[in-house]
Amino acid sequence: MEALQGEIVSCRHCPRLVQWRERVAREKKPAHADEEYWGRPVPGFGDPAAGVVILGLAPAAHGANRTGRVFTGDRSGDFLFAGLYRTGFASSPVSRERGDGLELYGLWISAAVRCAPPQNKPTPAERDACLPYAGREFGLLPGARVVLCLGAFAWDAALRIFPASPKPKFSHGAEHVTASGIVLLGCYHVSQQNTFTGRLTPPMLDASLERARELAAG
Repeated sequence: MEALQGEIVSCRHCPRLVQWRERVAREKKPAHADEEYWGRPVPGFGDPAAGVVILGLAPAAHGANRTGRVFTGDRSGDFLFAGLYRTGFASSPVSRERGDGLELYGLWISAAVRCAPPQNKPTPAERDACLPYAGREFGLLPGARVVLCLGAFAWDAALRIFPASPKPKFSHGAEHVTASGIVLLGCYHVSQQNTFTGRLTPPMLDASLERARELAAG
């Protein structure tokens, strides 16, 4: 896993993403002008003995692209980690930065795309170039039984790693057992667009996390 993470962090395969992530790291957001941005691809994070894997879309420009840890440093991450703490997956309700002592229990967090994309929209080619990293991560998590897919993009990405025919549709709460026995579980993304409008509420997120734990145990 350490070797894979080093490979991810040094990747420069997609020119558009490399240019954007590094530009954001140079120009910075005024609120973080005094901080040193990560500005590189973001590796996965969590418990190597995880039974549950959360699959997200991509790092946020001023979130994980700044802090270097998935779902860390933005509102989406704040919402997610609060839920992880409530349901016993995390040691803290707040994820601030790498090295802050936060631990995950029975959980690994990954992403379909590892570089922050412009407008948070990676192209299909960028997704396909990056997705093998997630596939290799799963192969190094022997206890993983459930993939909690945050949003339709992550659901479709997971189905490229674990193909199915006919292809099951994404919905909040959707479940699909793959040919290899891995269970895909759908959950609305923790984006502000969803959490601020009430499309995804804390009880809904907690229920998805508890269901993921139940499926992993079963």
